[in-house]
Amino acid sequence: MLLGTAILFLSFPAGAKSNSPAGSWKTIDDKTGEPKGVVEIWEEKGVLYGKIIETVEKPKDGKPKICDKCEGALKNAPILGLRIIWNLKKDGSEWNGGWILDPDNGKIYRAKMSLLNDGSELEVRGYIGFSFIGRSQVWKRVE
Repeated sequence: MLLGTAILFLSFPAGAKSNSPAGSWKTIDDKTGEPKGVVEIWEEKGVLYGKIIETVEKPKDGKPKICDKCEGALKNAPILGLRIIWNLKKDGSEWNGGWILDPDNGKIYRAKMSLLNDGSELEVRGYIGFSFIGRSQVWKRVE
């Protein structure tokens, strides 16, 4: 059994195409082009979720950064561990129908995402109403 598992593992090279956004992604600030943090995306029963697992910006006063602009139960929630993606479902070559939270402004947007460059990049789009009224970012897969 162990040998079969090892052979199966070795049959997929490290750079093999991934057909799922599940994994860790380096987020890039669309204004500066600089890394902003890492989001972990996982799948439960065909639905994608994501949370912040790392931030580049360190706390200035020693206290964890919080989502001070979020509303309701998320108001003042710690940024680390904050679920920012939920309810995305596969639809053809993309995932959509879910939501994404922008912790910088506390707003929640409709969301869709699709893999680019053999799964090494993820285009994430947040929008209001129609998908052409929104903003996209390209995240880089963390190997």
